[in-house]
Amino acid sequence: MNRRNLLKLGGIALAQAGARRLLGLQAGVSQAPPGTPAEGKADYTLRIAPVTVELDRSHILSTIGYNGIAPGPVLRMREGKPVAVEVINDTDTPELVHWHGMLIPAEVDGTEEEGSPFIPAHGRRRFNLTPGPAGSRWYHSHAMAMDDLHKGAYTGQFGFVYVEGGSDAGRYDHELFLALRDWEPFFTGTMDDMDDDTHDGPLLEKPATMNTDPDGLEVGSVTYSINDKALGSGDPLRVREGQRMLVHFLNASAIENRRIALAGHKMKVIALDGNPVPTPQTLDSIFIGAGERIDVEIEMNNPGVWILGSTEKSVRESGLGVVVEYANQHHPPQWIDPPKARWDYSIFGTASSKSPAPEQTIELIFEKIPGGVGKFNLWLVNGKPYPHEREFVLQRGVRYRLVMRNRTDDAHPMHLHRHLWELAEINGKKTAGVIKDTVVVPYFGRAVVDFTADQPGLALFHCHIQQHMDYGFKALFRYA
Repeated sequence: MNRRNLLKLGGIALAQAGARRLLGLQAGVSQAPPGTPAEGKADYTLRIAPVTVELDRSHILSTIGYNGIAPGPVLRMREGKPVAVEVINDTDTPELVHWHGMLIPAEVDGTEEEGSPFIPAHGRRRFNLTPGPAGSRWYHSHAMAMDDLHKGAYTGQFGFVYVEGGSDAGRYDHELFLALRDWEPFFTGTMDDMDDDTHDGPLLEKPATMNTDPDGLEVGSVTYSINDKALGSGDPLRVREGQRMLVHFLNASAIENRRIALAGHKMKVIALDGNPVPTPQTLDSIFIGAGERIDVEIEMNNPGVWILGSTEKSVRESGLGVVVEYANQHHPPQWIDPPKARWDYSIFGTASSKSPAPEQTIELIFEKIPGGVGKFNLWLVNGKPYPHEREFVLQRGVRYRLVMRNRTDDAHPMHLHRHLWELAEINGKKTAGVIKDTVVVPYFGRAVVDFTADQPGLALFHCHIQQHMDYGFKALFRYA
């Protein structure tokens, strides 16, 4: 049985907004008044504790979340303005909170590998950080899960951070924060990733001789939502003709990459991972890897009742969708498959970079050692799993080029903590000016990024698929 046969097909009734908790309101977050001293009340409080998520009336699940909800509250911060965050852990397990996409010191970044302190079980810690850069960031657990699917990124411990900058974000009638999510993960030996969207690429890194050993267990899901509601539950997103929407998308999955569309409409991509793109593009659909964020503008110019959701039918009808309903439109929601198009980061870039040329190159080769029936695959960077003792040592101020060669049959969303990188090439296509913190390296493909070593301390580099990271797919960059 392949993965398609595992997916449940749910009927489409009304869909939901699911984002009403996340419309930029800091629901459940304690904020100190201006001028509060650092030793006083924290600017933000996050409480880690068991929560229930009602995906629909017949499907209520238990998980761990923040402030009684999952996703957690949207935290709005001001770029460059220091904040204090109090994290209270009401669980029996030590926890970590990672501030994904932030340029902050290793000790507050929220990873064990970088030396960030755990929030002890039934304890608390206060973290002081200066938010930045401006744009869509997010926070999530960075605890190891290994073979426990009730830990780490498999839980409901995730939420948006929006860092306000000094520039005018534009006039919008709606600003939405929509997190794509899968729930109730399970181990499977028959995973068939038909939706990673990169199988038709040039396969530049496909080995001449393939390892034919049987793959080990992967993690799958058949339960999905946008924010905390599955398609068929809750209220629709209600709009009027002529309005403009700004939508911040986040793929908060611990498992898979996704392609998303709003039927009957196009989406103008204006930012990737919270960073404005040099060349915005208007597209029929977007592809978003685990851990990535994409900001889009949508002109509401096609009255009706439509579905915004996964382009994969079985995933969409199993919950990954939301209805968008125009005023005075009350018929059943419609879905129209968008035209098929390969995702290409380079279309958002420019021909040449404004940054200095890279001075040194680091080659990174990704490989998989199949685990075999009933076991787990092992993931290698340059021939070995984590740790890599002092293999990646950076000189402060030097600009580096990372050449990521993916010699596996998965598309990997690769993330470097505490740094931003500029995309230089994707599968042989050169580009510049696209600034990100996470890049999907295609199936048997290649991605090249440049970054400046300007954040001293330890920096974790890893695949954002939880199981891949847990079983070796990470490395620690350190400064000389």
